[in-house]
Amino acid sequence: MPRRKIPDDFYDRIRPRLLERIGRDLRLAYRVLDIGCGRCGLGEFLNARYHQRVTGVDTAGGKLPKPRRRRKHQGTLRCIRADASKLGFLKRASLDAAVSMWSLHEMARPLQVLRQVRRKLRPGGKLLIVDFPSRSLAQRRWNENYYTLTELKALLIKAGFEEVRVRMQERRQVLWATGWCPARS
Repeated sequence: MPRRKIPDDFYDRIRPRLLERIGRDLRLAYRVLDIGCGRCGLGEFLNARYHQRVTGVDTAGGKLPKPRRRRKHQGTLRCIRADASKLGFLKRASLDAAVSMWSLHEMARPLQVLRQVRRKLRPGGKLLIVDFPSRSLAQRRWNENYYTLTELKALLIKAGFEEVRVRMQERRQVLWATGWCPARS
């Protein structure tokens, strides 16, 4: 059976489904860091749907939304222009989860970022990476370098994460990786 052609707007089409899936995956986390947040769309979704306390960081010059406090027990959202490899404004072990959607491949020092994130996660905290894989529609469209499953798994292990799982999703067009902060970090 021939493979169906993937439409050019494939990533726009699957974005709502990915947001839902990320939300379900991180639903038990209260304090979440969104690494490479862009305009904080994922953070806004997590904050509105799951009432999480989300901090987004991004070095890009785009317009970031203003910090918002919601009613009691509805969390907060703040998006900061900052380098994710320098998270000194966060306390050690102060996060329940960290997520990066479509941005790890853009980072100049991904290993340093991941190590810094691991220090800020509480013991047993979760890392979720959602990115474009090597040899995908994204690579053909934007001609950027993306990770293979093996490369991403090795990077997360080298950064000190445990129980690392990396798999392909969405017709092999999305890398979905998880890792856990060791109980003794």
